[in-house]
Amino acid sequence: MNRRKTRSQLDTIDEINMTPLMDLTFLLLIIFMIATPLLEYSIDVSPPEMNADKIEDKNSETVNLLADGRINYRGRIVSLDNLLKILQNLRVVSPKTTIFLRADGNIPYRQVIELMKDIKNSGFSNISLITVSEND
Repeated sequence: MNRRKTRSQLDTIDEINMTPLMDLTFLLLIIFMIATPLLEYSIDVSPPEMNADKIEDKNSETVNLLADGRINYRGRIVSLDNLLKILQNLRVVSPKTTIFLRADGNIPYRQVIELMKDIKNSGFSNISLITVSEND
């Protein structure tokens, strides 16, 4: 007598086929690699208008950042340390003063932001950038 072992359907599934799973994984990876840079450029950013209202002179000070990187405050060239000392003293006398920062257009953005950060660290939270009107 021959003994034959009958195999059920469950016995035939002894390993998982990984090929479809790997295909799906690589397909998703490629889609995300293509779609991620597109998401960065698809954000609609509208910069503010250049035409602003007149600046009120009461309770405000203007700091100028010249093209060569020097700082002009009240018509004289000052160092960053001196400017920060002056602004700290001003904050004690008049804490609600608005600081207007006017920077030359050729100054790197990094320098303008660093000066804004230094002014903020001296105690002023109301700092505004001054731009030139497009019509000028």
